[in-house]
Amino acid sequence: MGLGGGWDRTPYTAGDVDRAQAAVETALECGITVFDLADIYRFGTSEAVFGEVLARTPGLRERITVQTKCGIRLAEGKRPGHYDLRGESILRRVEESLARLRTEVIDTLLLHRPDPLTGPEEIAAALRELHRQGLVRRFGVSNMGAAQIAHLQSRLELPLVANQLEMSLARRDWVEAGVLLNTSAATSNGFPEGTLEACADRGVQLQAWGALAAGRYTGDADSPTAGLLRRLARSKDTTPETVLLWWLARHPAGIVPVIGTSRPDRIRACRDAALRAPDLTHEEWYELWITARGTPLP
Repeated sequence: MGLGGGWDRTPYTAGDVDRAQAAVETALECGITVFDLADIYRFGTSEAVFGEVLARTPGLRERITVQTKCGIRLAEGKRPGHYDLRGESILRRVEESLARLRTEVIDTLLLHRPDPLTGPEEIAAALRELHRQGLVRRFGVSNMGAAQIAHLQSRLELPLVANQLEMSLARRDWVEAGVLLNTSAATSNGFPEGTLEACADRGVQLQAWGALAAGRYTGDADSPTAGLLRRLARSKDTTPETVLLWWLARHPAGIVPVIGTSRPDRIRACRDAALRAPDLTHEEWYELWITARGTPLP
């Protein structure tokens, strides 16, 4: 999301492409080979500068996985921002993404947000056509619950392979939903029941966006959670960012963190999360959770 300049329609510059290339090269050095984009990021310039990097780096496309999303339309003029998963719109958005990315195929396409006005039959037909044409290899969703995924999957022969949700030590409703049952706090937790379990049962990879919690606990952050992260990082010869990502990856649901940063220094801080198995004990994992909650578990 951070590639491509500002959140406006100003054309990107050569400097934007250079910064994108530096981010990609740093990621590859750290063992990161999956790149997550969306057609709306920076009004399309994130995809465009990524396409420039692919064009100027022979052999890069064969070394990486390109994932992008469609389904959100940003506000423009008098048109409000809205969701659009109509079949014709999906086909058009993918065509535009392929042109910006300068590639012949998207490895994984995610449906960015549910569109309550479009039925699963129409969505499935569009995905089927994209796969038939060889334009998209795999499909997934983003910001959907178990029932929504099952509803779409029942109309689609191709498996949905991923569900991207906001998940972090700061955004904990996904894990707390499982322990707040039969407590008064359950009424304030809106995470769709059974989503983690359903994804695990169906082989749907859980991808965590916002995994670094926008720097809330790292850098110069001053809080009990930030202090605990620093202590754990020192004891394990790694960085607080890595420990933060390990907290997600340690969960048995097989959560894969998406690090939204494009800064090389922040990418390097996450290196051990890509190269090492999560080094957190049962008790350390709980200590991080309870410290971030600020109150004991029920």
